[in-house]
Amino acid sequence: MEKMVEIRWHGRGGQGTVTAAKVLADACLGGGRHVQAFPEYGPERAGAPLRAYNRVSDHELRMHCPVLHPKVVSIVDATLLDSINVAEGALDDAVFVVNTAKDPKEIREKLKAKPGQRVITLDATKIALDCIGRALPNAPMLGAINKAISVVPQNELVDAVRKSFGKKFAQKIIDGNLEATKRGYEEVKEG
Repeated sequence: MEKMVEIRWHGRGGQGTVTAAKVLADACLGGGRHVQAFPEYGPERAGAPLRAYNRVSDHELRMHCPVLHPKVVSIVDATLLDSINVAEGALDDAVFVVNTAKDPKEIREKLKAKPGQRVITLDATKIALDCIGRALPNAPMLGAINKAISVVPQNELVDAVRKSFGKKFAQKIIDGNLEATKRGYEEVKEG
């Protein structure tokens, strides 16, 4: 991984986007990295578009502003592709990780991705429904992002999911999120 990676998450309230950014930060912290995870809300209601951010670095982080030029853009809700410019400011070698059943080539065209940018898709909502029984795509998205950029060893990410979800949920939900994270890692498509 590079010395510093900036991630911008696009999702809707109630999808676990902010939680995913926090879990990723916890996993990186556990590995001795310097991290930031913070949300940017609009109207704080279920279904409202929101952004969350991560910075992960080998060195102390002194910036405290939104991520303007992300290396990774995580689109937790593909309907946002039609309403906001999720590619705004993305680096020329950025990685887009999109929750959709569509083919990466179709999403690449929709994003108007540059030649050096990678587009990865996975049906995180279907994985979540299969594993958890609810359309909460955050855990599979975590696995997919880790597959895309190897920000932490996968076992450390799974441990962070276990610890984060273990504080709030029954064992069945924890196990479902662990399985969803693993499947997100395994089921990415790139094009």
